Amino acid sequence: MQDHDQETEVVEEDVQAAEEVVEEIENEEVSEEEAPEVPLTPEAEAMKWKEAAIRTAADLDNYRKRMARERAEDLRFARAGLIEELLPVFDNFAMGLQMAEQEQDSMIYKGMAMVKGQLDDFLAAQGLKEVATEGIFDPNYHEAVAEEEKEGAEAGEILFVKRKGYVLHDRLLRAAAVIVAKGPDKNVTEEGGETAASEGGAE
Repeated sequence: MQDHDQETEVVEEDVQAAEEVVEEIENEEVSEEEAPEVPLTPEAEAMKWKEAAIRTAADLDNYRKRMARERAEDLRFARAGLIEELLPVFDNFAMGLQMAEQEQDSMIYKGMAMVKGQLDDFLAAQGLKEVATEGIFDPNYHEAVAEEEKEGAEAGEILFVKRKGYVLHDRLLRAAAVIVAKGPDKNVTEEGGETAASEGGAE
């Protein structure tokens, strides 16, 4: 009987100890919970919303400026595709005018020259300019279609323009097709050097 009482006391002590552990854990969980936010004063709340309004206004202003720049850029190049498609027509017209120069007193030539002047004014108003074709070949604006030898010409120097090139508002629309001066033949130069060297050695 005494043994049974002792076992009962041990079980009760274990249960009590377990309850104490659970209580401690619950207390720790409560202490770890975040403390409720302290409400802002009216002045701090007003400052918070004022700063948010300033940031929103600045973002909106930047958006408007960016959209205005993009719209202006689109308007500048809105006719680029149309002008590019018309360039071959302008080329053919210029060739016809060049052929008609043989009879400059004729009404046909005078009429074509007048139309050519109007076309040039129209293209200039759109921001179109011819690519410069004087001096040395520039791969950014020129397209070399052939090479020719010319005495006294520097290698890469533009000798003749096969087709005019154009830029639209500083953006390349069509490269100028040009013929450039051919550089000295490396093989000939090397052979000449070897011949000179052999002659010098023979002396």
